[in-house]
Amino acid sequence: MAVESNGPIPITSVGHERLKEELKRLKTVDRPKVISEIAEARALGDLSENAEYHAAREKQGFIEGRIMELEDKLGRVQIINVGKGRTDRVVFGAMVSLIDVSDDSRGEEKTYRIVGDLEADIKNNAISISSPLAKSLINKTVGDIVTVNLPRGEKYYEVKDIQFLD
Repeated sequence: MAVESNGPIPITSVGHERLKEELKRLKTVDRPKVISEIAEARALGDLSENAEYHAAREKQGFIEGRIMELEDKLGRVQIINVGKGRTDRVVFGAMVSLIDVSDDSRGEEKTYRIVGDLEADIKNNAISISSPLAKSLINKTVGDIVTVNLPRGEKYYEVKDIQFLD
């Protein structure tokens, strides 16, 4: 997800480490590899019709762009220490277990971690602090019912559990 502002970017310590690892990999593995690919493609001769050369240059542009983006974002992150100041309320970094209590649900239970925009990944149940669900959960306690306005209508969830992993 793109973050548009130039201000601080909230992130968990886990998310911060992931970004640093990605940057390190891009600089120490991916960048040297693509430079080698470009050199090999140049050795093949005529660059105007050399698909390998053009593909490697395109890949290099992507890698360099991602490096610049990560360096910028890492320079602006604000690490939120989830383990400090534990609370019985939902806050940034919390793992929240919910029970869907909407009329059309079967009482499904889901667990989400509330994280910054940079580390949001629904496949790993990490939702952005700026998402409608996360916004509705902030400051709620176990047993609270939250209403989430979604494009397909309202959903209702009961906060079953709140945990902190950091």
